[in-house]
Amino acid sequence: MSRTSNRDRQQTPDPAEPELVTPPELLPVLEALRRREPIFHRPEFGSTRADFERMAATDFWEIGASGRCYSRAHVLDVLEHRAPDPAEHTWKTRDFHCRGLGPDTYLLTYTLEQGERVSRRSTIWRRNGDEWVIVFHQGTLVRVP
Repeated sequence: MSRTSNRDRQQTPDPAEPELVTPPELLPVLEALRRREPIFHRPEFGSTRADFERMAATDFWEIGASGRCYSRAHVLDVLEHRAPDPAEHTWKTRDFHCRGLGPDTYLLTYTLEQGERVSRRSTIWRRNGDEWVIVFHQGTLVRVP
């Protein structure tokens, strides 16, 4: 995997945006986390409430694209009753970047395209042995010109 930045993949880079490059030593972490995103939408990592509970730290919370904050309990309740979205197989992810935040703690950022809805996502992940746990997640809608 090459050290490709987000700016390298953009057709016309925005000079106001940072050039995000994942350091080579974090490329294995980037790849492991990329496979898990978007969170709670990868059946190979779990699809039951018990699976989601294992994936989310006990103090997990998120900020939705609406700007509202959601507790772990609320997110788990919604996930438990969520019907599969048939359009999920058409979603596209791109512009992944990984940054170390501390021992076994990483920030993963990327762009998610859900048809016309585009959002930037950030997830803080913590590695516990061979397992990955989600500490925090945020989705921010992007205004498409």
